[in-house]
Amino acid sequence: MRDYEEVTAFLGEWGPFQRLIFFLLSASIIPNGFNGMSVVFLTGTPEHHCRVPDTANLSSAWRNHSIPLVRQDGREVPHSCRRYRLATIANLSALGLEPVLDVDLERLEQESCVDGWEFSRDIYQTTIVTEWNLVCEDDWKVPLTISLFFVGVLLGSFISGQLSDRFGRKNVLFVTMGMQTGFSFLQIFSKNFEMFTVLFVLVGMGQISNYVAAFVLGTEIFGKSVRILFATLGVCIFYAFGYMVLPLFAYFIRDWRMLLLALTGPGALCAALWWFIPESPRWLISQGRYQEAEVIIRKAAKINGIVAPSTIFDLSELQDLSSKKKQSHRILDLLRTRNIRMITIMSIVLWLTISVGYFGLSLDTPNLHGDIYVNCFLSAAVEVPAYVLAWLLLQHVPRRYSMATALFLGGSVLLFVQLVPPDLYYLATVLVMVGKFGITAAFSMVYVYTAELYPTVVRNMGVGVSSTASRLGSILSPYFIYLGAYDRFLPYILMGSLTILTAILTLFFPESFGMPLPDTIDQMLRVKGIKYRHTPSHTRMFKDGEESPTVLKSTAF
Repeated sequence: MRDYEEVTAFLGEWGPFQRLIFFLLSASIIPNGFNGMSVVFLTGTPEHHCRVPDTANLSSAWRNHSIPLVRQDGREVPHSCRRYRLATIANLSALGLEPVLDVDLERLEQESCVDGWEFSRDIYQTTIVTEWNLVCEDDWKVPLTISLFFVGVLLGSFISGQLSDRFGRKNVLFVTMGMQTGFSFLQIFSKNFEMFTVLFVLVGMGQISNYVAAFVLGTEIFGKSVRILFATLGVCIFYAFGYMVLPLFAYFIRDWRMLLLALTGPGALCAALWWFIPESPRWLISQGRYQEAEVIIRKAAKINGIVAPSTIFDLSELQDLSSKKKQSHRILDLLRTRNIRMITIMSIVLWLTISVGYFGLSLDTPNLHGDIYVNCFLSAAVEVPAYVLAWLLLQHVPRRYSMATALFLGGSVLLFVQLVPPDLYYLATVLVMVGKFGITAAFSMVYVYTAELYPTVVRNMGVGVSSTASRLGSILSPYFIYLGAYDRFLPYILMGSLTILTAILTLFFPESFGMPLPDTIDQMLRVKGIKYRHTPSHTRMFKDGEESPTVLKSTAF
């Protein structure tokens, strides 16, 4: 019996049809780059201090000394959350006493910012922080906002995998694209922090759902060589392009509402792609909908200028496929056998750790020395060579060694950041960007690797659950960064250590390099170093997870 790739081999690997779908699916990811990291600018916290009302009866000297000074990064700056008690300094001003000369400021009583804050406009005109005063006693709301966005991403990862396995890749792709764009537009009209945050959760749900659906749809439409190109230089670079354009938008549009309005435009344009992007023929076949799959394949052949054979699926193949694939699959199937259970658990750990590193370093750009817009652009731009490297590694190097190398690179340089002298802060920024480079390359490859390990019947579910696990890491990542308030290098030490430990775990995954995509759970590759009992219905495993020649012959494509 022939597999799907043999049946559709007459289409070729890189005809006009494949090029069109490659570009359209990749372009649909650009808005994800906007929405994924726009939170860096939407929740930006400018320098601020307590407001002193113009009506306060203070001399110019007392007005200039109404805010206590604190030492920060080797210089004295106004306190962000305290001021001298206004009634006290007003009385001292009325008595004609001078600050410092006549009054010891350290002995004066202080109070909180009861009249609000004055925010610097050197970097931002407005953000949700300046609009709703999310500072001092309410500064906890900023990392909460970011984490709740990723909670939405987590929910979307979990739900979308099951929905697209049940209702189709294309349907879920476009519904979630509309969800991301629509709720992002509604955020512009937020009346308070609570409304903004609830909508942000819904934006997060759509943001990851359409990314995973587009990735799996492309993985199933393209052949082996184009599949790797799509997952690295396609989807990922177009995501990075959206990410790179974000700081350019933010630089010229410094009001958060207008910035959101500008960022929702490209997402609305993606609705037109519905008439050009087909459903996955692989998914249709797995659902027993062979006629619909054949229509798409014949249309692809027509676009490629190729005459399709009179019979694409032969009757005996259809009956055989139908008997095997009409069973329904649920999320518990990811734990059905010992092998798929181990792959699922290891994938969860791998994705979670990579996500902590990737989003932690991306969210850390405002804390780096230098211009925030330049740092954000560099953080995005460094992803492009990372994706190119990932593509080259996926083409020529086994998956396990590629992943481990990228993770070791990313983790080790982060551990070196703490050794950089304070006056060489540009070197620290370079090391952080190299760490982002390595972790980004691993993040790019893990999508390909995971999709190759899971079979067609649960592939989107497997990628979705793995992506769900990574969102637990992204939810935690803002708090990794905020640990820097206690020790500037603690986030890098934690992220570097976790990344290196995960690199070691990667070496125990099965190797999918050069292997065809499995269609059923029984065809999955085996985890390294685990012995399996011999049963008549299962593959007998030899040392290092090698399959017996008999089974290789029966399952080879």
